Amino acid sequence: MHDLCRRIHTAVNGDLPAAGSRQLGLYQSIRLVPASLRHNLEQQLLAELFDISQPTVSRVLTAWTPLVADTLADNIPTTDDLDPDTQLIIDGTPAPCWAWRDKPELYSGKHHTTGVNLQVACTLGGRLAWASDPVPGRIHDARALTESGLLDIEDDDPDRSPHPRHIADKGYTGLDLITPTKKPAGPPQTEANKICNRATGKSEDESNRPSLTSKTGTPSRPVTDDPSTPSRTPSQQHSE
Repeated sequence: MHDLCRRIHTAVNGDLPAAGSRQLGLYQSIRLVPASLRHNLEQQLLAELFDISQPTVSRVLTAWTPLVADTLADNIPTTDDLDPDTQLIIDGTPAPCWAWRDKPELYSGKHHTTGVNLQVACTLGGRLAWASDPVPGRIHDARALTESGLLDIEDDDPDRSPHPRHIADKGYTGLDLITPTKKPAGPPQTEANKICNRATGKSEDESNRPSLTSKTGTPSRPVTDDPSTPSRTPSQQHSE
């Protein structure tokens, strides 16, 4: 966190946003941003945790979130940074957001809420290796992964052995990944398939660790004071 503060201070040449400067200062203002993003906390709760008002939280998030994102942009791994010989565990995770009236594509029928779909890949040891750009929540995991470019990584050395197949759940069936075997209609699952599915499921548990916080919680209030901000949560809008 201290390194992030130093990098942001250097990037803006000391010309820091006024939001939160008196109540929080540099360190606490920056600390508030990942606290909001990582745990998806409502602004009223953040106000109590940081002993400030909710409007101040809104102004701090509006001013400081872009600075944090721009500073850390170079640290985000892309598909070009991945080792083609490393086997990965892939999973999709929803990031909830407001139910904007003019953005119906954000609604996910699978999760029954609005948000964006993120594809996440980690190593077999559970270390986060890559995350995709967000796509609308209604897009299926298989399509989101295909459009992300992760499966398009090519090796310039034709003599090298084929790349290892990545591991994923049944939602990615048909993409030439290692996925659990679906139970056929009628006859029971074979014992060999049961063993294979248990092994695959155990590996998938590792992939849930990096994205666990993105799969829980309710959408926090938007980081804006714009009066056009919708006043209803996703569940409220689609229950009408």
